[in-house]
Amino acid sequence: MARSRSVRRLALRIVLLGALVLLTSCAAGPNPAADTAEPAGFWLGLWHGLIMPVTFFVSLFTDTVSIYEVANRGNWYDVGFFIGAASSLGSAGRGSGGLKGRS
Repeated sequence: MARSRSVRRLALRIVLLGALVLLTSCAAGPNPAADTAEPAGFWLGLWHGLIMPVTFFVSLFTDTVSIYEVANRGNWYDVGFFIGAASSLGSAGRGSGGLKGRS
């Protein structure tokens, strides 16, 4: 029984490490190969908001990655970023609300 528990823990660690690697590959950052003069809009703001937790973690270790696109269209980018960030971070607060009523 102890062996199967350790195998499950190892499998869980491998899955979590794989998920972390996949998520960090989605980090936003400048693309020097693409010469885009068009600023980021709503959809790119939504995407940046969704991947913000991963991008924030990556931005702690490198200066080339930022969580917020400065060349944006203004309010529409902000709305998209807010919705994306609320979607990716919102579930953390929801889970703790169920513990309030328990003794």
